Amino acid sequence: LFACNNLPTMILLGIGSDARSDEYKYGRADVIRAIRVDFKAQRVTVLAFPRDLWVKIPEVRDNLGTNRQKLNTAYFFGNPGLHYWDHPSEGPGLLAQTLERNFGLTADHYLAVSMNVFVEIVDALGGLDIYLEEEIDGRYSYDQSERLYFPAGQNHLTGEQALTLARNRKGSVFNRMDYQNLVICTLQEKLKNPEVVPQIPEIITAFKNNLQTDLTPLQLSQLACLGIQMPKSNIVFSSFPRNTFRSKMVYDPIAEQDVFIWEADFNEIGAYVEQFEAGTWPHIAPSASEEAESGTSGCE
Repeated sequence: LFACNNLPTMILLGIGSDARSDEYKYGRADVIRAIRVDFKAQRVTVLAFPRDLWVKIPEVRDNLGTNRQKLNTAYFFGNPGLHYWDHPSEGPGLLAQTLERNFGLTADHYLAVSMNVFVEIVDALGGLDIYLEEEIDGRYSYDQSERLYFPAGQNHLTGEQALTLARNRKGSVFNRMDYQNLVICTLQEKLKNPEVVPQIPEIITAFKNNLQTDLTPLQLSQLACLGIQMPKSNIVFSSFPRNTFRSKMVYDPIAEQDVFIWEADFNEIGAYVEQFEAGTWPHIAPSASEEAESGTSGCE
């Protein structure tokens, strides 16, 4: 792996696409994360954006007759299937533009991973071992499949099972973010396994063409290098304070029906984004009150 010390701080837009393909023609942004990578301090802070924020999306009014849609659709509208804007960055670029116009986030690079590719990466690493303090029961009255149930204790998960856990919709959107963070933490720890480390350059090369990214192979290797050197305590996940958001139903002229959205003060979100980019929020060792208010957590 390449050296990863003393490199400039990077703001990375991380996207988990719900497309069941690595062609990235269609599919919405199921996961939206701003990731601040501080190579010098060996620190990573991850900020979650709720996908149901009702935002203004640039470049789409001529095609849609409106520019008001959910945040996760910006990725969908920019990708080759619809291609509502003419730029090589496609869906990730339009999502990045949307985040910048609405909240002031300036991303240096982007990385989108589809569900299929995530599953293949986890399987290539031999699966994930995840310990759950409590059972997670994602079953519904209309779907009693055992694949949605995860017992308390140690679980060895295949890529498909890890994806199911990360996408568990039972409970609040914030619970879902917690499950996703747990899977990411476990994946980061797996990458530090001495048996896996020698395989990382090969895995990066194998999946480079199946990712939607403007990162170079060198930059991907530098991120992998940081991931295996960095202590777990230097990874912080956070969401905006939960009282920032208000649930609401609005009429969507595209879907021709009322849809659920999160409403918020975008100036307030923008102020948090400014602090996030500066590295002053969230704190690497959050206080109990901050942890409870914003959902800040680490990998330990």
